[in-house]
Amino acid sequence: MKKTIFGLFAITLIMSCGPKTKVSESAIMRENFNKQVELGKTDLYTLKNEGGIEIKMTNYGARIVSILMPDAQGNYDDIVLGFNTIDDYITRDNMYLGCIVGRFANRIANGKFSLDGQEFQLEQNEGTTTLHGGKKGYDKVLWDAVQDGNSITMTYTSPDGEQGFPGEVKVKQVFTLTPENEIIMEFFAETNKKTVINLTNHTYLNLKGEGNGDILAHKVEINADMYTPVDSLWIPTGEIAAVDGTPFDFRTPTAVGARVNDDNQQLKNGKGYDHNWVLKKDSTELSFASRVFEETTGRMLEIYTIEPALQFYCGNFMDSSVSGKSGKTYVHRGAFIFEPQHYPDSPNQENFPSTVLEPGEKYYHKSVYKFSVKK
Repeated sequence: MKKTIFGLFAITLIMSCGPKTKVSESAIMRENFNKQVELGKTDLYTLKNEGGIEIKMTNYGARIVSILMPDAQGNYDDIVLGFNTIDDYITRDNMYLGCIVGRFANRIANGKFSLDGQEFQLEQNEGTTTLHGGKKGYDKVLWDAVQDGNSITMTYTSPDGEQGFPGEVKVKQVFTLTPENEIIMEFFAETNKKTVINLTNHTYLNLKGEGNGDILAHKVEINADMYTPVDSLWIPTGEIAAVDGTPFDFRTPTAVGARVNDDNQQLKNGKGYDHNWVLKKDSTELSFASRVFEETTGRMLEIYTIEPALQFYCGNFMDSSVSGKSGKTYVHRGAFIFEPQHYPDSPNQENFPSTVLEPGEKYYHKSVYKFSVKK
């Protein structure tokens, strides 16, 4: 029997920007998000402090809409890809911009899995694959939201059978901005039937600023000796392979574009980097997972997590067909996503850490994102 691993997902952003400066006002207006839609009432929530950071979120998909932060010269940019109105998120978003993905983040092969001998057929939304929970995952539902100062609590009850998943699952996310420029995000979940769960945040980032070209010069470091190769449908083959001598070795800082177009079958299968790295760790204690640095702005992001793996995606499907908040088009490889999580297709892979959640157990997942400016 596979051992079940659970944890709490907390995201922390810390800025080291010299003297504290008043945050520039975002162009994103609350009235563009305060709307009654078929699902209920949507809204926009703002968290900001005197430390130099402003975050905006909406309860539609529990999305991060923007993160406004300074560069090394004190110039502010929104570094999150997204839209200016709730209507755009509802009608135009096919990229999972800024949202929480679930009930199961990443891919499940053939849209099916078995528990205790019973097979469950899921909604298939990427050919025969179930991606990020199906056609109507947690990104397309309305979360109940309550703001208390610089903390937002969002809750959603996922009904038994939603998108084919068994069990009613109650999910809670608590998002807090501290005076020390920390953003802490916590995920909790409980179920009344045995099920599978894998939650993460799916925010697209460009440290040069939203819409400001590609991220090929961003230097990435990932604390992993191993990764899980995929087939042509992005499903793990079951192998856990060494990164040595491959374009997947990010143990030292390497530009995203340095090897992304190498003649490598895994890069061809993924159409670039869209893979799961097995983090180098001995326990579920919080530990360093990855770092990315953008030299022209001095912006840097570090990620720490208790999760066993990290999905790194470098915007392979972006094709300039979408324009965002600034009116700029989102070019090929115009953003990156780091997703601390369990392995893709874990319900069908006996040698992967389990994502099974039993009644009476509590899902609790933690990661820390630290943003800083290097002068």
